[in-house]
Amino acid sequence: MRIFVLGAGATGSLLAQLLERQGHTVWCGDRDPERARRFLGKGSTIPLTEVNARNMRGIVKAAKGCQLVVNASASVFNEIVLRAALRLRSHYLDLSSHLTRHPFRAEQFRYTKKFEQKNRAALINAGVAPGLTNLLVKRAAELLDEVQAVHIRLYESSESDDPISQWSPEVSFDEAVSHPQVYRDGKFRLGKRFSEIEKFRFVDPIGPARVVLAAQDEVATLPHFIPMKELDVKIGGNEIDRLRRWHKQGKLSKSRGMARQRFPQTSSPRMIAKLIRQGILQNARFAAAVLVRGVKRGKREDQRLLIRSDCTFPTLYQIRQQGRFTTPVAYATAHVAALFIKFFPRDLAGVFAPEMLPAEMRRAILAGIRNNSIRIAHKTTALKHRGEEDEEF
Repeated sequence: MRIFVLGAGATGSLLAQLLERQGHTVWCGDRDPERARRFLGKGSTIPLTEVNARNMRGIVKAAKGCQLVVNASASVFNEIVLRAALRLRSHYLDLSSHLTRHPFRAEQFRYTKKFEQKNRAALINAGVAPGLTNLLVKRAAELLDEVQAVHIRLYESSESDDPISQWSPEVSFDEAVSHPQVYRDGKFRLGKRFSEIEKFRFVDPIGPARVVLAAQDEVATLPHFIPMKELDVKIGGNEIDRLRRWHKQGKLSKSRGMARQRFPQTSSPRMIAKLIRQGILQNARFAAAVLVRGVKRGKREDQRLLIRSDCTFPTLYQIRQQGRFTTPVAYATAHVAALFIKFFPRDLAGVFAPEMLPAEMRRAILAGIRNNSIRIAHKTTALKHRGEEDEEF
């Protein structure tokens, strides 16, 4: 395919390189070409042009001739890039939702009819979380006759002497000032920021960690397509701990407090290499766990099951051994997005969340993920007593 990647930051630049390796014709656009070139690397031959994600005409001009537009810029630009893709009559893919107009339904679905009319597909939230997490929830749901509760737990932590974020300042800021969406008793609601502290056991070597409610896009799609009673997402690690501390100090609000510019900037590969050499950045980790509780009906009796999927991503140290200098979050997101593109639903028309994809396509993506240094382990536990599932947490 001919693919235009908008946003050549930590994730977009690596994604572009992976797509080129797949054999696609790739070019990138970014508002800051000089910074983007640092992410792509001096040796990269991927064409790069200056384009502002706020300017739809500029996007259309830069992406002319493409078959797929990938929005790897901030999710606030989703609707602008969606309109650009429609103008280009191209397919579309992004990594997350913005959820400002309606916090409980992804804004990209407003364009379903328009993509159907153009006979093109828009695949949304096609990263790790959301993205891979959605696929794992759908996998578990297909093994059950009734889904009762879904719990997604994420962990992101950097072992560094200075504050270093694995997310862009825009993502970190939005996460800090947004109220988390939850789905309880079959109803959507907004939770309190950094609330409902829980001790969750991730797989080793992370182990037990404190997690809190966080704003995540899975809640804006999964309950719409998989019947369930409960869904929440919580995050742990020193990055969310720092945001929680700032929140308790009263520094985080949209109207007052810490400005977006105060959040740590995403480090370029060269900067990450420098921080490692100086001993400032020792390691970084990213992990995800998906727990789905439900009922499997039998001829004699129903069985209550807990299906847990644990995703272990390469650490900063392991990524460094591969000769790359990027964060675990960017590495994981780019590799998973590249697989969504490899198996892109070009024969479908409309807007699709990962859980809406055909079964064969979802299975192919999950199979491909296991071949990219990302480990996924599944465990099914029969629950006989009320509260037994708590032992899994």
